[in-house]
Amino acid sequence: MELIGVLMAGKPGRPGASKGNKKGPTKGAGGKNKRSLEGRGPTPKAEDRAWHPAGKRKAAAERYAAAGGKKPSSSPQNSRPRSAKRDDDTEIVTGRNSVLEALRAKIPATAFYIAQRVEMDDRVKEMLSTATQRGIPVMEVTRPELDRMAGFDGVHQGVAIKVPPYDYPHPQDVLENIIESGKVPLMVALDGITDPRNLGAIIRSTGAFGGHAVILPQRRSASVNSAAWKTSAGAVARVPVALAPNLTATLKELKKQGVFVLGLDGGGDVMLPSIELADRPVVIVVGSEGKGLSRLVAETCDQIVSIPIEAATESLNAGIAASVALYQIATFRTVAK
Repeated sequence: MELIGVLMAGKPGRPGASKGNKKGPTKGAGGKNKRSLEGRGPTPKAEDRAWHPAGKRKAAAERYAAAGGKKPSSSPQNSRPRSAKRDDDTEIVTGRNSVLEALRAKIPATAFYIAQRVEMDDRVKEMLSTATQRGIPVMEVTRPELDRMAGFDGVHQGVAIKVPPYDYPHPQDVLENIIESGKVPLMVALDGITDPRNLGAIIRSTGAFGGHAVILPQRRSASVNSAAWKTSAGAVARVPVALAPNLTATLKELKKQGVFVLGLDGGGDVMLPSIELADRPVVIVVGSEGKGLSRLVAETCDQIVSIPIEAATESLNAGIAASVALYQIATFRTVAK
């Protein structure tokens, strides 16, 4: 027994475990216990807590008031390229709505393709007339040739045009143009959306619900290609798609100019119907379906909101989530008028 007692006494304790040695009262406590009883004072109001959603809303409102709704400054410190381009090849835009919208928007097409014995409707007649007036070469091709040009899943409906690579404006230039036109900015920023069909659907919804622009990060993002053109039903010709060298830095710059950054996430602070942003500049940030918002982007947002859905549904498609948020804000703005 003595040997066991000696071994146990020499056995080291577990890491982080308390040894249980209590000291008696010491002299010179300095009123420590008295200060503990006094507490920390009254709890600050929600709007005075920087980390609270109400505090973030207050901070955003103060930034907007300080900006005065004026267009961003173009000081040398904030100098930026006037546009940014991706080194993509020429795109083939297919589908009657997409082709017609591109021609109406005077996209600099270099060729117009039409299938032999195509069914002529008012849209096809307008395309032919517009292409002829603008001096765009009109080429009649076989349907198999048009199938090859349209690609694996392209539905061309007998028409196609060849367009140059998309010319991406800078987000700051887009914001200036929106403010100069007298509108309250409503934009959508995409974080990790790599499917061009999702991009096209979001561009289409942005145009449908009164949005003014879509912002893409330069890396890890879908681009405006033929699939995006097709899915957007030609909305790419009306809704500018800006390219941000760094999405987090761009969102921070937008915040400085009074834009409220609203992130969509299933675990948001509040439900979407509870927000009140009818008269405020807003950028809605949409993350990928798999990973959601990246950490840095989520931390940059003024508020994270979720869309109320049934418990049996895990999540919404990124395009659908963006559409719901755009519709909600468009409804607020319509009621506020």
